[in-house]
Amino acid sequence: MTTTPHEMGRRVVLIANTSFYIGPPLARELARRGHDLVIGDPEPGLVDELEALGATVAVVEHVWELADVEVAERLVQTGLDRFGRIDAATAFTGEIVTGRLLKSTTADLHKLERGLIDAPYQFMKAVLPSMIERGEGQVLMITSSAGNRVLPAAPLYSALRAGATHLVKNVAADVARHGVQINALGTNFMDFDGFIAANGADTPEGLEKVVSRVPMRRLGSVEECAALCCAYLDGTCGFVTGQFVAHDGGWS
Repeated sequence: MTTTPHEMGRRVVLIANTSFYIGPPLARELARRGHDLVIGDPEPGLVDELEALGATVAVVEHVWELADVEVAERLVQTGLDRFGRIDAATAFTGEIVTGRLLKSTTADLHKLERGLIDAPYQFMKAVLPSMIERGEGQVLMITSSAGNRVLPAAPLYSALRAGATHLVKNVAADVARHGVQINALGTNFMDFDGFIAANGADTPEGLEKVVSRVPMRRLGSVEECAALCCAYLDGTCGFVTGQFVAHDGGWS
């Protein structure tokens, strides 16, 4: 009988979205570290790159609406069907939305709730049962360090990001006795299109203004963030749970 890679000890990590942002560099880094992968909506050419790095890859399409119950369940079931287990799982959710409270609408609030609260809720509900049953596993939710600060120019976004991080901490305390780790990593001042557009950093003057708010006086790269994420996903750090770490150049 042929022995599959995961039977030989390769860990399996689920990355909910690999179409942009931290997803592609995180997948590459985990593949370099000897992991097999379950990935959602890979960017063009990514699967070939990962397989060239030695990873076995299971692909799940159309996963953007992670707040939909069936999406997270489909991601998890694909991993279980292909590899028999999921050792670690991560997702980033929502979008950056600014605007003061009195200029916001109830529709704005509900849109943010769906992306920033419903999505991590559904993701954790889907990935945790099989990990609890096995008595081990790692989950990393990518939230935002905006939840650590009072932000009058983005009160809904800041408040709901804080809520997501607190949800992670509460769930982590609940499942710790089962050997499952859950942590949150919050980003800000990242060098990617979504942040650049939302903060008016698409001109030299705008970028200079944004960077002046960062203690390290630069934007962070997605590759740097991916390397940090790996500490919470690659199985090397098994005694940390219920924590939040900020990847924001010292801002929060």
